[in-house]
Amino acid sequence: MDPSPRRSTVWFWLVAILAIVALTFVSLWIGWVASAFLRPGPASRPLISDSVTLVRQVQALNELSTVKYIMEKVVLLQDVKWYGENRLLMVAHGVARAGVNLNTIEAKDLVIQGTRIRVQLPRAAVSEVFLDDRRTQIIERSTGLLREFDKDLEQDARRQAVDQIRVAAVSAGMLKDADERARLQVTAILRSLGFTEVDVSTRK
Repeated sequence: MDPSPRRSTVWFWLVAILAIVALTFVSLWIGWVASAFLRPGPASRPLISDSVTLVRQVQALNELSTVKYIMEKVVLLQDVKWYGENRLLMVAHGVARAGVNLNTIEAKDLVIQGTRIRVQLPRAAVSEVFLDDRRTQIIERSTGLLREFDKDLEQDARRQAVDQIRVAAVSAGMLKDADERARLQVTAILRSLGFTEVDVSTRK
Protein backbone atom coordinates (compact mmCIF):
# COMPACT_ATOMS: atom_id res chain seq x y z
CA MET A 1 0.00 0.00 0.00
CA ASP A 2 1.30 3.43 -0.88
CA PRO A 3 2.19 5.41 2.36
CA SER A 4 1.79 8.79 0.61
CA PRO A 5 -1.88 9.34 1.58
CA ARG A 6 -1.04 8.54 5.22
CA ARG A 7 1.82 11.10 5.26
CA SER A 8 -0.50 13.69 3.72
CA THR A 9 -3.04 13.12 6.49
CA VAL A 10 -0.40 13.48 9.19
CA TRP A 11 0.87 16.72 7.68
CA PHE A 12 -2.68 18.04 7.43
CA TRP A 13 -3.37 17.47 11.13
CA LEU A 14 0.03 18.79 12.11
CA VAL A 15 -0.58 22.03 10.22
CA ALA A 16 -4.07 22.30 11.68
CA ILE A 17 -2.80 21.88 15.24
CA LEU A 18 -0.07 24.50 14.69
CA ALA A 19 -2.65 26.89 13.24
CA ILE A 20 -4.91 26.42 16.28
CA VAL A 21 -1.98 27.04 18.65
CA ALA A 22 -0.99 30.17 16.71
CA LEU A 23 -4.54 31.53 16.71
CA THR A 24 -4.83 30.87 20.46
CA PHE A 25 -1.57 32.74 21.09
CA VAL A 26 -2.63 35.67 18.92
CA SER A 27 -6.01 35.83 20.67
CA LEU A 28 -4.37 35.88 24.10
CA TRP A 29 -1.94 38.60 22.99
CA ILE A 30 -4.74 40.76 21.57
CA GLY A 31 -6.72 40.34 24.79
CA TRP A 32 -3.73 41.39 26.89
CA VAL A 33 -3.09 44.49 24.76
CA ALA A 34 -6.76 45.48 24.84
CA SER A 35 -6.93 45.11 28.61
CA ALA A 36 -3.82 47.26 28.99
CA PHE A 37 -5.43 50.06 26.99
CA LEU A 38 -8.83 49.75 28.65
CA ARG A 39 -7.52 49.42 32.19
CA PRO A 40 -8.41 52.62 34.10
CA GLY A 41 -5.38 54.70 34.95
CA PRO A 42 -4.66 56.16 38.36
CA ALA A 43 -7.14 58.74 39.60
CA SER A 44 -6.20 62.25 38.60
CA ARG A 45 -4.59 64.20 41.41
CA PRO A 46 -4.16 67.92 41.85
CA LEU A 47 -1.01 69.41 40.43
CA ILE A 48 -0.48 71.10 43.79
CA SER A 49 -1.33 69.36 47.02
CA ASP A 50 0.45 71.32 49.76
CA SER A 51 -1.35 74.13 51.57
CA VAL A 52 1.50 76.65 51.49
CA THR A 53 1.78 76.63 47.69
CA LEU A 54 -1.99 76.79 47.30
CA VAL A 55 -2.19 79.79 49.62
CA ARG A 56 0.24 81.63 47.35
CA GLN A 57 -1.83 80.74 44.29
CA VAL A 58 -5.01 82.07 45.90
CA GLN A 59 -3.29 85.22 47.19
CA ALA A 60 -2.24 86.02 43.60
CA LEU A 61 -5.93 86.71 42.85
CA ASN A 62 -6.12 89.50 45.41
CA GLU A 63 -6.44 92.43 43.01
CA LEU A 64 -8.95 90.56 40.84
CA SER A 65 -11.46 90.08 43.65
CA THR A 66 -12.55 93.73 43.68
CA VAL A 67 -15.96 95.03 42.63
CA LYS A 68 -16.69 98.66 41.78
CA TYR A 69 -19.91 100.63 42.19
CA ILE A 70 -20.42 104.01 40.54
CA MET A 71 -23.03 106.21 42.17
CA GLU A 72 -24.30 109.78 42.28
CA LYS A 73 -25.53 111.69 45.30
CA VAL A 74 -27.01 115.17 45.69
CA VAL A 75 -25.66 117.01 48.72
CA LEU A 76 -27.13 120.23 50.08
CA LEU A 77 -25.33 122.10 52.86
CA GLN A 78 -26.54 125.31 54.48
CA ASP A 79 -24.93 127.36 57.19
CA VAL A 80 -27.62 129.72 58.40
CA LYS A 81 -26.88 132.64 60.71
CA TRP A 82 -29.12 135.51 61.77
CA TYR A 83 -27.10 137.82 59.55
CA GLY A 84 -27.17 135.59 56.46
CA GLU A 85 -26.46 132.10 55.18
CA ASN A 86 -24.01 130.10 53.11
CA ARG A 87 -25.53 127.52 50.80
CA LEU A 88 -23.95 124.89 48.56
CA LEU A 89 -25.67 122.35 46.32
CA MET A 90 -23.44 119.61 44.88
CA VAL A 91 -24.06 116.67 42.57
CA ALA A 92 -21.36 114.22 43.62
CA HIS A 93 -20.24 111.45 41.28
CA GLY A 94 -18.49 108.79 43.32
CA VAL A 95 -16.76 105.44 43.04
CA ALA A 96 -16.87 102.76 45.74
CA ARG A 97 -14.75 99.64 45.71
CA ALA A 98 -14.92 96.53 47.86
CA GLY A 99 -13.02 93.28 47.88
CA VAL A 100 -11.89 90.24 49.79
CA ASN A 101 -8.37 90.55 51.15
CA LEU A 102 -7.02 87.21 49.95
CA ASN A 103 -3.62 88.07 51.40
CA THR A 104 -5.00 87.19 54.84
CA ILE A 105 -5.66 83.55 53.87
CA GLU A 106 -3.53 81.07 55.81
CA ALA A 107 -2.81 77.36 55.45
CA LYS A 108 -5.30 76.61 58.23
CA ASP A 109 -8.07 77.99 56.00
CA LEU A 110 -7.49 75.13 53.52
CA VAL A 111 -8.44 71.50 54.12
CA ILE A 112 -7.14 69.09 51.46
CA GLN A 113 -8.26 65.48 51.08
CA GLY A 114 -6.95 64.02 47.83
CA THR A 115 -8.82 65.79 45.03
CA ARG A 116 -11.20 67.44 47.50
CA ILE A 117 -10.56 70.84 49.04
CA ARG A 118 -12.43 73.12 51.41
CA VAL A 119 -11.52 76.80 51.71
CA GLN A 120 -12.73 79.57 53.99
CA LEU A 121 -12.36 83.11 52.69
CA PRO A 122 -12.33 86.32 54.74
CA ARG A 123 -15.39 88.54 54.44
CA ALA A 124 -15.44 91.39 51.94
CA ALA A 125 -14.84 94.95 53.08
CA VAL A 126 -15.01 98.39 51.52
CA SER A 127 -11.53 99.22 50.23
CA GLU A 128 -12.02 102.81 49.07
CA VAL A 129 -14.60 105.46 48.25
CA PHE A 130 -13.75 108.64 46.38
CA LEU A 131 -15.30 111.34 44.22
CA ASP A 132 -14.66 111.69 40.51
CA ASP A 133 -13.66 115.35 40.35
CA ARG A 134 -14.23 115.53 36.60
CA ARG A 135 -17.90 114.61 36.96
CA THR A 136 -18.70 116.11 40.37
CA GLN A 137 -20.40 119.49 39.98
CA ILE A 138 -21.39 122.33 42.24
CA ILE A 139 -24.84 123.37 41.03
CA GLU A 140 -25.36 126.28 43.39
CA ARG A 141 -23.16 128.33 45.68
CA SER A 142 -24.69 131.32 47.47
CA THR A 143 -23.62 133.68 50.25
CA GLY A 144 -25.65 136.13 52.32
CA LEU A 145 -24.98 139.83 51.90
CA LEU A 146 -23.41 140.20 55.31
CA ARG A 147 -21.31 137.03 55.17
CA GLU A 148 -18.22 135.71 53.51
CA PHE A 149 -18.40 132.33 51.86
CA ASP A 150 -17.25 129.52 54.12
CA LYS A 151 -14.34 127.82 52.33
CA ASP A 152 -14.81 124.69 54.41
CA LEU A 153 -18.38 124.23 53.21
CA GLU A 154 -17.34 122.51 49.98
CA GLN A 155 -14.98 120.14 51.81
CA ASP A 156 -17.77 119.30 54.24
CA ALA A 157 -20.05 118.59 51.30
CA ARG A 158 -17.46 116.32 49.70
CA ARG A 159 -16.96 114.37 52.94
CA GLN A 160 -20.69 114.00 53.35
CA ALA A 161 -21.00 112.79 49.74
CA VAL A 162 -18.31 110.14 50.28
CA ASP A 163 -20.08 108.89 53.42
CA GLN A 164 -23.43 108.74 51.63
CA ILE A 165 -21.96 106.85 48.68
CA ARG A 166 -20.29 104.36 51.02
CA VAL A 167 -23.58 103.66 52.82
CA ALA A 168 -25.54 103.46 49.55
CA ALA A 169 -23.08 101.03 47.94
CA VAL A 170 -23.14 98.70 50.93
CA SER A 171 -26.95 98.85 51.04
CA ALA A 172 -27.06 98.01 47.33
CA GLY A 173 -25.17 94.75 47.95
CA MET A 174 -21.59 95.65 47.09
CA LEU A 175 -20.09 93.48 49.85
CA LYS A 176 -22.24 90.51 48.86
CA ASP A 177 -21.12 90.89 45.25
CA ALA A 178 -17.46 91.01 46.32
CA ASP A 179 -17.88 87.85 48.42
CA GLU A 180 -19.46 86.01 45.49
CA ARG A 181 -16.86 87.19 42.99
CA ALA A 182 -14.01 86.02 45.21
CA ARG A 183 -15.72 82.68 45.77
CA LEU A 184 -16.15 82.07 42.04
CA GLN A 185 -12.59 83.08 41.21
CA VAL A 186 -11.04 80.91 43.91
CA THR A 187 -13.24 77.98 42.87
CA ALA A 188 -12.12 78.36 39.24
CA ILE A 189 -8.42 78.43 40.03
CA LEU A 190 -8.67 75.41 42.34
CA ARG A 191 -10.49 73.40 39.67
CA SER A 192 -7.84 74.38 37.14
CA LEU A 193 -5.23 72.96 39.53
CA GLY A 194 -6.89 69.54 39.44
CA PHE A 195 -9.32 69.52 42.37
CA THR A 196 -12.60 67.83 41.47
CA GLU A 197 -14.63 68.77 44.55
CA VAL A 198 -14.22 72.38 45.68
CA ASP A 199 -16.10 73.94 48.59
CA VAL A 200 -15.40 77.65 49.04
CA SER A 201 -17.24 79.50 51.80
CA THR A 202 -16.98 82.80 53.64
CA ARG A 203 -15.97 83.11 57.26
CA LYS A 204 -18.81 83.73 59.68
